[in-house]
Order: sequence, then C-alpha cells, then structure tokens
Amino acid sequence: MVVDSHAHVSPCWYEPVETLLHHMDRHGVETAVLTQMIGQVDNGYQQACVARYGARFASVVWVDAQAPDVGETVERLAADGAAGVRLRPGACLPDGTLPKVWRAVQSCGLPVSCVGSAETFAAPAFAALLAAVPDLPVVLEHLGGTSAPVETDAAWALRREVFRLARFPNVMVKLPGMGELMPRAATALRDGEPFGGRVHPLVGEALEAFGANRIMWGSDFPVVSAREGYGNALKLARASLAGQPAAVLDAIFCRNAQRLFRAR
Repeated sequence: MVVDSHAHVSPCWYEPVETLLHHMDRHGVETAVLTQMIGQVDNGYQQACVARYGARFASVVWVDAQAPDVGETVERLAADGAAGVRLRPGACLPDGTLPKVWRAVQSCGLPVSCVGSAETFAAPAFAALLAAVPDLPVVLEHLGGTSAPVETDAAWALRREVFRLARFPNVMVKLPGMGELMPRAATALRDGEPFGGRVHPLVGEALEAFGANRIMWGSDFPVVSAREGYGNALKLARASLAGQPAAVLDAIFCRNAQRLFRAR
C-alpha cells in the first residue's frame, strides 16, 4: 500500500480530485492526504471528496489563524472529520503561551502539517514553540523548506539546521519528489533520466536525523507535474532509498502517513 501525504485539489485552481485519482490509480497509490492550499479557508471541497471517495482520501484543512473564532473553527472542522490542520511555523506569545490556533489544534488532538521556509523552520522561536507542544505531532513539509533545489552551501547549511529539530520526538518531515531538491539534468529528455541517475544526499541525511518512522512521502500534486511528474516523484523517491529494508520503505511510503492522518 502507498499513501501520498501531500496533494492539492480544487475545482477553481490546480486540478479537480478526479485528475489526482487518475494518477493515483495509474501508479498504485491507494490513499492521498488532501492538503489545503494556503489561504483557502473554505474546506468544503476537500470534505466532499472524503465523503464521496471514503478511504481514498483524508483532509488536512487550512484556517484563518488570526480570526477571533479560530478555536471554534478548528473544533468544528475536527468534528467534521478533518485529519489535520495546515499551519505556518509559529512562536509562543510574549507571556509564553501558545497562539490560539496552536492551542486549538492541540486541544482537538489533530496533527499539524507545517508549511514554511527553511529560515522560518530554523528560527529559535519555532523551536521554542515545538518544545511547548511535546505531544502535538508536527510534520514539516517539503523536507523542511520550500520546493526549491538545495544546491548551494548556504542552502545545505540551513537545511541541516532544520534537521536539528529532529531532537523533538514529535517532529516529522515529508519527503518530496526529487524535482524539489535537484534541477532537471541537461540530458534528461535524451536519456530518460530526469536527474541523470543522481540521488540527492539530503535524503540520506534526513533518514539519519529523523529515522524511518518520522518521514513520509508526499507528491505535491499537481505542482509536481511541472517538475518530474507524479509517477517519477514516487519512483525516484523510492530509488533514493534503494537498499533500505522493506520495513523502512513501508513506513515512509505508507504507515507513517496512515497512522498520523488516519489515512486508511
């Protein structure tokens, strides 16, 4: 079984759910975690997808973190079956308490899918917030950064600083397709090897830092279609872990997302 921990669908931007289902069926992906787009506070379409297709999907919602009634909104979405909440990295308030949205998510027992840059993930204030929520699962999207190649020394150093967050047992990361980490090889169209047979070393460093039980694969559909494509995002992510035991692959490509987001 394969679970895609990070996919976007919409009737008005990107692609509708039927397009995602086509790719999932073609490449043997049983379940996907629908991850709401930044700024889209109407989660009705994702909820409808879960209602219509059942076990094929789980829904991670977006909320207006600054809204006065955000606590009630999170509670309502949790009661409606949301599997998680997508948030930006936060910081504790001056009095040391959590922001209201983080308190609400923690109270509802939902995990956080956290979207941000490597700079915001590496900020001391975010580490302080993580220390304050030891029982709240927090998954850093895009391997702890944005979907831009990690090629320069500065980018490497910053991503390694993010990986130091592995010291918090409640922190996990999403493993993307290799197109997020590397530019396309100049010979890709001629040889059929999108990255010239390369594997980005950051994958191994993430595995060493977090361990197999705190990494999950996510395609970033449909944005991945502008890079290596859905099938290659799965195939080449698997290739980047060649030689790992079956239990490791099962955890990364299925069990971790299945457990955290209740993806059946």
